[in-house]
Amino acid sequence: MPMDEDQELLQDFLVEAGEILELLNEQLVDLEQRPKDSELLNAVFRGFHTIKGGASFLSLTALVDICHRAEDVFNALRNGEREVDAGLMDVILPVVDVVNEQFDEIRTGQEPTPAAPELLAQLEGLLSGDVSKVESESASEVIESTADADAEFEAIIDAAQNAKKNSASSPVKSTNGNDEISADEFEALLDQLHGEGQHAGVPSDKPIGTTNTNDTKKTGDHSSGFITDDEFESLLDQLHGTGTSVDSQSPAIGENKNKTSVSLDEKSPENIQEQKKPVVEIVKSTEIKKAKASVAAKEAPAQQAETTVRVDTKRLDDIMNMVGELVLVRNRVATLGLAIRDDEMAKVVSNLDVVTADLQSAIMKTRMQPIKKVFGRFPRVVRDLARTLKKEVNLEMEGEDTDLDKNLVEALADPLVHLVRNAVDHGIETPEQREAAGKPRAGTVILTAEQEGDHILLLIQDDGKGMNPDTLRNAAIEKGMMDAESAARLEDKECFNLIFAPGFSTKQEISDVSGRGVGMDVVKTRIEQLNGTAEIDSEEGRGSIIRIQVPLTLAIMPTLMVKLAEQIFALPLASVNEIFHLDLTRTNTVDGQLVVMVRDKALPLFYLRRWLVSGATYDELPEEGHVVVVSIGAQRVGFVVDKLIGQEEVVIKPLGALLHGMKGLAGATITGDGKISLILDLPGLMHTYTRGA
Repeated sequence: MPMDEDQELLQDFLVEAGEILELLNEQLVDLEQRPKDSELLNAVFRGFHTIKGGASFLSLTALVDICHRAEDVFNALRNGEREVDAGLMDVILPVVDVVNEQFDEIRTGQEPTPAAPELLAQLEGLLSGDVSKVESESASEVIESTADADAEFEAIIDAAQNAKKNSASSPVKSTNGNDEISADEFEALLDQLHGEGQHAGVPSDKPIGTTNTNDTKKTGDHSSGFITDDEFESLLDQLHGTGTSVDSQSPAIGENKNKTSVSLDEKSPENIQEQKKPVVEIVKSTEIKKAKASVAAKEAPAQQAETTVRVDTKRLDDIMNMVGELVLVRNRVATLGLAIRDDEMAKVVSNLDVVTADLQSAIMKTRMQPIKKVFGRFPRVVRDLARTLKKEVNLEMEGEDTDLDKNLVEALADPLVHLVRNAVDHGIETPEQREAAGKPRAGTVILTAEQEGDHILLLIQDDGKGMNPDTLRNAAIEKGMMDAESAARLEDKECFNLIFAPGFSTKQEISDVSGRGVGMDVVKTRIEQLNGTAEIDSEEGRGSIIRIQVPLTLAIMPTLMVKLAEQIFALPLASVNEIFHLDLTRTNTVDGQLVVMVRDKALPLFYLRRWLVSGATYDELPEEGHVVVVSIGAQRVGFVVDKLIGQEEVVIKPLGALLHGMKGLAGATITGDGKISLILDLPGLMHTYTRGA
């Protein structure tokens, strides 16, 4: 096979098997909770079997070995030879981790590293009885549970090859009473059907049922490459005798044109029927299904067309970039249309606006993925952490089908994993503590995702011990984050948000799970980089809830365009809460910070002109101005701007080498009038200019 075809097959295998592997993590945790669910058990078995089959075709021996042993374990479970328990899952779940690591190696062009002998030995230890017996029964179970005819044919080949190994020295006649059909007997059956030498052995390059031209007169038209029902009936007649059953007739098959005869044990016709049943039924079901599929394909070819196509994500990104350029052109045309003030021009601009918006929406949908891709890993995370901490935790997930941009799905994975681990570690109590508090032994963590306009709302909720605001105040004082007077002025919600501060932790002991005070700070920073917000609320003894809000996509951003001196800047609209005009002479100074009272609450004020306009640091303050109130994490501040231009959708362009990495700037864009505008990174801006405040 050409190298490019090999690579194409390998990539297809990695994609399809990777999806199965992601699902296996969730299915295995579900199976531990529902060990009697035979449908789920079969699904896990088929998952390992499918990965093993693809790996075997691609000669990935290390991957085949570990999947084959896992498959044997689940075959034993299906046969009732042992039951699903936590100990078994402690062995099987690391198998999924090893397979994931092997997949990563294959993606980088390396040979997969064989699984550790200790893990393979543990898998062998899970099997009860004779391992070889489990393996031999596995093939027939796969055939009965899998609807794919190709998988059935593969099982026939495996059975024939195993038989050949076990009876390589056996004569043509099988009179040893072991109830097994030999490879020579199977060859004789094919010779009876097609003529000696026409089937090319097992496995064959030709489909079963293909004959030469001399056989066509006896067996009919084989242009389709499949055995017909009449031929199959003829084969049964030769095997058992015309019009009679196996129970009452001699099992002589007959002679082929080379006088090759195959005799079966006459003393055990029931065993013969039982032993022949898998082979005969496999051939019959496979060929009839193929024949019917061939006829159906000829009658209705249009119905068999594929409805999906796999597209490289880079191509989607390129298309999205081109749509972004189109949005910029639309903005420019719209600006020119307003300047011309022509009715016909206005209609054209309106139509262009509608078409561009529809195209933008359609392209964005192609980049959307269900957040289940992230949620799917949490059952395993919660299960492993709960066993480590000796807690009992139930995980509930809602809104898994909520779609958002694929880049956001990937970016949210690590922050959400940490928040879920934090809920299990800090929030949920031990079973003994919960019983003492009058709660059920098992705690509950609820993950929820829902769409709100052009944003996604994520909730991480637990019914644990909650947080005590005074404990958080004291911890902040002990760590030198603030003095006692400042801590006393904090509201309860502001105390809860202290957990997002760098280095803050209420854990007395540092473990491999928590206590270092770095996790929540990283979570907050990452979410702010996504132009999102994070809020936390808690009630002592009842539990906590964390709300995360992120935009649907990062490619095209709605912004508020403002003017400082003669330069235009863009503020992410997702962060803007309200705008008002203010008499700036009514401000006050508290602890050295300029504030204005808004609805009886002090709002910190900052003049963006002093930060962003060269030479304006010590300019005289105006008496009136526009105040844009924004949310930065859990904090609300007001930015004073010179002029409001309006809302505009912009495409984020990366900054050049000179400005790249500059704090407070998220990127740049081209405005409707063709000028370049800088997009502000509000959290970075605050961190840079208020560090000493």
